[in-house]
Amino acid sequence: MTAVESPPAQRVRSTRRPATGGAGRARRPSVVLTAILLGLLAYFLLPLAWLVINSTKSTTGLFESFGLWFASDFHLFANVHDVLTYNDGIYVRWFLNTILYAVVGAGGAALLAALGGYGVAKFDFPGRRLLLAGVLGAVMVPVTALAIPTYLLLSSVQLVDTPFAVIIPSLASPFGLYLMWIYAAAAVPDELLEAARLDGAGELRIFWSVAMRLLAPGFVTVLLFQLVHVWNNYFLPLIVLRNPAWFPLTVGLKQWNSQAYAVGGSQAVFTLVITGSLLAIIPLVAMFLVLQRYWQSGIAMGAVKQ
Repeated sequence: MTAVESPPAQRVRSTRRPATGGAGRARRPSVVLTAILLGLLAYFLLPLAWLVINSTKSTTGLFESFGLWFASDFHLFANVHDVLTYNDGIYVRWFLNTILYAVVGAGGAALLAALGGYGVAKFDFPGRRLLLAGVLGAVMVPVTALAIPTYLLLSSVQLVDTPFAVIIPSLASPFGLYLMWIYAAAAVPDELLEAARLDGAGELRIFWSVAMRLLAPGFVTVLLFQLVHVWNNYFLPLIVLRNPAWFPLTVGLKQWNSQAYAVGGSQAVFTLVITGSLLAIIPLVAMFLVLQRYWQSGIAMGAVKQ
């Protein structure tokens, strides 16, 4: 009896098909989308380019040359010197005031937002849902609507025309609290907190040693948002401050601009306003460049489903 040989296995040939259809079309650049992005890029960069170019001009070159190109003379360093020495160097005082308001106000707001967001996300307590509803409602209230009540409140405790009138309102950030609440709920595992509690660590130590390390990208994101908000804050300091020695850069530069447009005002003040505005944005650009990687990772947190 002979064994019956099985038929030879059929070879399966794999064929490669060129990528067609949706995948191929997705790689093609969209002309409309590219045009829109280029338009947005020009919209955001043209004012910055105008500011940089006109900061290099003298008063004559500012009014006699094309706005988006350099003049024949180069007066950037002379303009910077004039800004720093004008009116006994009041610009330097405004610059230091702005740094004070931004560091203390924005740093304190980011820290309070991290504490509050972590507490709301990881602790269950009576009134938690009501608190969250209040935070969401506060996010939708415009800051200008609270300026007059804030002034009346600060006036009742005699804090008007002091640095505290700018710093204390800056410590409240409903949007930062909401952002840190969402971030803490996703970034801090409950199992890690339970393990730290079993090891005998207190709640504050757990927050500083464990949770804060995981919340660093979100903390930096809130810090950047608050720094920009406090650095560019104009309406509140305009209301609560009267002494020019406590003005931030926004109010001080607006005062110079009004002086230039006043009857009999000097046109030389225009170069001071432009150069002073350029110097005022340098710290913000530097902070974004230094903290960019933390900011990007904070924005991308939660974008990938695990």
